[in-house]
Amino acid sequence: MDSTPMTVTGAKELESELLNLKDVTRPRIVEDIATARAHGDLKENAEYHAAKEEQSFCEGRINEIESKLSRVQVIDVSKLSQDGRCVFSTTVTLLNIEDESETSYQIVGEDEADITLGKISCNSPIARALMGREEGDEVTVKAPKGDINYEILEVQYI
Repeated sequence: MDSTPMTVTGAKELESELLNLKDVTRPRIVEDIATARAHGDLKENAEYHAAKEEQSFCEGRINEIESKLSRVQVIDVSKLSQDGRCVFSTTVTLLNIEDESETSYQIVGEDEADITLGKISCNSPIARALMGREEGDEVTVKAPKGDINYEILEVQYI
């Protein structure tokens, strides 16, 4: 079984979600089912069926999170050698050489990736092109619309 890299923040968010599901959501659903059962005939009881469906989704998510956490390798960027190289969890500021626009991305695990927050998967074409490179390096990213050339302006270990 391969380990999955994840930032400290990402692991804490998953653990927090798991705790909430187990300590808040699950007990509430059990109460909802008990209340719906008290209303009588379960065949035509929409509240009961809705609560059972929600319970199924909740238990599925709990299993999914527990499975992810069992395989996770938490990488704390503050404990890495800060030698200016792009590695997992660093935040990289790039200059698009063609249009001179700047963009910043944090390289994170698959489950944490959210482009709207500037977080890209370590398996994305951009991250793969950046890994191991340093400030001042130029990189070419193979994108669906063609190659994009960037200059690495800054690598932050935050």
